[in-house]
Amino acid sequence: MRLFSNDIGIDLGTATVLVYVKGKGIVLKEPSVVAVDVYTNKIYAVGEEARRMLGRTPDAIQAIRPLADGVISDYYLTEQMIKAFIGKVCKRRLFKPRIMICVPSGVTEVEQRAVIDAARQAGARKVYIIEEPIAAAIGAGIDISRPRGMMIVDIGGGTSDIAVISLGSIVVSRSVKTAGDEFDDAVIKYIRKKYSLNIGSRTAEDIKISIGCVYPREKDISINVRGGSLLTGLPQTIQVSSEEIREAFEDVVSEIIEAVKDVLENTPPELVGDILEDGILLTGGGSLVYGLDKRLKKETGIDVFLADDIVSCVAKGSGIALEHIDSLSDPTHIYYKR
Repeated sequence: MRLFSNDIGIDLGTATVLVYVKGKGIVLKEPSVVAVDVYTNKIYAVGEEARRMLGRTPDAIQAIRPLADGVISDYYLTEQMIKAFIGKVCKRRLFKPRIMICVPSGVTEVEQRAVIDAARQAGARKVYIIEEPIAAAIGAGIDISRPRGMMIVDIGGGTSDIAVISLGSIVVSRSVKTAGDEFDDAVIKYIRKKYSLNIGSRTAEDIKISIGCVYPREKDISINVRGGSLLTGLPQTIQVSSEEIREAFEDVVSEIIEAVKDVLENTPPELVGDILEDGILLTGGGSLVYGLDKRLKKETGIDVFLADDIVSCVAKGSGIALEHIDSLSDPTHIYYKR
């Protein structure tokens, strides 16, 4: 069946929402942030416009992330955010869209229902749920129907999903609430502890992107960081090196690696053999931290590869899955359908 332009796949991430439409690719990529009046619940901005308000709004207006650890923490704001994004993608459309939404592999039935209800209230005609590792594999161009084991490590903003897939289903999986946001938090805590300097989440993310690493770089690099001194209360500038950030990231990356090892230990031997031959596939924006592939290979002894569309493959996979859902002999084998 053909995917019409008002049928969309959504990667509803803790940090970023991506929307995929067949023939157009990723048509929307915006932060999962809503600016709202805390007294009246009036929505002032959604997405990138709201993100620019983080840390810069009066007390009455707060820029809030309505999702935490990959699931809904504020139902009303999530509904309003999805509604706003659907409105941007489906302008002047006569028909409500069908939507395929990605969720972490470890979500509960209650959490799935919250996502479905929020999407329906936001204007979806029909809602499907797909687990993120399955969507990531499809978006990366992997034939998930093969009787062969493939390991996917999808590191987003709020969760890291590790799964072994065979015959279109997840055989073994683990979802941990340690991902991109925890890297940012680690930077904030490290600089606060070592330099008595207070920085915001946007500054921490910039540091992560520019010099962050979990494996030694060929050459140590540094950047200037500005923040507020915890001792004097005045603005202060310090210099931070990539080696320092590698030290700050150690606990976070170790937790992700332990989750990967745990999944491997619980994987049937035949599928482990497949993974040894084919390697581990990394997806998700959190996988872009420098050296994560090298560190994972060192710890597991297995080759590690980055997906081509590493940030967008989950959203892309959800759209492709929706395109073919009516042709599947047993759609519920792969998708949670409500």
